[in-house]
Amino acid sequence: MPIELDRIHILFEDDTFLVVDKPAGLLTVRTETEKENTLYAALRVRSSGKKPPEKIFIVHRLDREASGLLVFAKTLQAKERLQEQFKDHTAGRRYLAVVEGRIAKDEFSIRSYLAENAAYRVYSTRKKEAGKLAVTHVRVVKRSPKTTVVQVRLETGRKHQIRVHLAEAGFPIIGDKVYGSRLNPIRRLALHGEYLSFRHPRTGKRAEFQSTYPRMFDAL
Repeated sequence: MPIELDRIHILFEDDTFLVVDKPAGLLTVRTETEKENTLYAALRVRSSGKKPPEKIFIVHRLDREASGLLVFAKTLQAKERLQEQFKDHTAGRRYLAVVEGRIAKDEFSIRSYLAENAAYRVYSTRKKEAGKLAVTHVRVVKRSPKTTVVQVRLETGRKHQIRVHLAEAGFPIIGDKVYGSRLNPIRRLALHGEYLSFRHPRTGKRAEFQSTYPRMFDAL
């Protein structure tokens, strides 16, 4: 069944792009097993119903299990200009996550080459030719005896990058069974895209958007 449009929270919209706060559990785009119940499909229905009809283009993605900010373009030119910013790292992305374990360092960075195996599981490799460079910057926000709240800034945007890097550092994100989490009290991945910034694709002015993390994270 297609997603209901009232589930979609649009933070901003003009004639070139729109910014959406994606709920957890919803795919950004279709897969082989799910073609209708996606954020992109719902936005296409919404746009095609306008007068005159509009188009929607995918700029970047967010894992199904995560929530947070995504930008979609309305023109091909806007899509290309926005994707260029993600590619050259001038677009800003920040995430909030709750991980298992108490992280001692206040700040640290993780750099590795990420590859994907036949089971679609991503992992780090030392072979440059076998993977893609991934750089993740981590800052501790709050510690408790068994968990740590961290802000994560992406320098690159690889598949499952945050999840893999934190898990390989010994601190899997709560709810991430794929990468070693043993806890899931909130029945979702404790990862949220809280900040997004980029140059407006038409005017060139800096645009910034923020989303408050889900309050259920407080229970962790």
